[in-house]
Amino acid sequence: MGLLDTIEGMAGQQGQGTNPGTNASVASGMMQALEQHPGGLSGVIDSFRNNGMADHVQNWSNGQEPAATPGQIEQGLGNTGFIENVAAKAGVSPEIAKVAMATVLPMVLAHFTNGGQQAPPQSGYGGMASQLLSKFL
Repeated sequence: MGLLDTIEGMAGQQGQGTNPGTNASVASGMMQALEQHPGGLSGVIDSFRNNGMADHVQNWSNGQEPAATPGQIEQGLGNTGFIENVAAKAGVSPEIAKVAMATVLPMVLAHFTNGGQQAPPQSGYGGMASQLLSKFL
């Protein structure tokens, strides 16, 4: 099972308010969009912190808040174009992407930031794959 399959499976199981298949598609689109986003996952986290969402990022990273709201996703990502990029890659509208990302992004943060104790990898897909797989081995 590859990294993308693992994330899609986790996203499908964690679906809240969206079709599990939609969450899996958005998870896939988000991983692809992270490859192109300046700073990758660290850049996304920085955007949330710069938009007044530092406490939420910390709580998501620690698993204290299992999901975000679509409004929090929109506030945190501001005008970065990330939501639109994820939506395009997932083949859904930006509104649907925000709803699915409200479930998927906190889950990704919890897995990739080691409970908020370390910065997420900036080395791209390979670095994230290694880190995620270490959680399951």
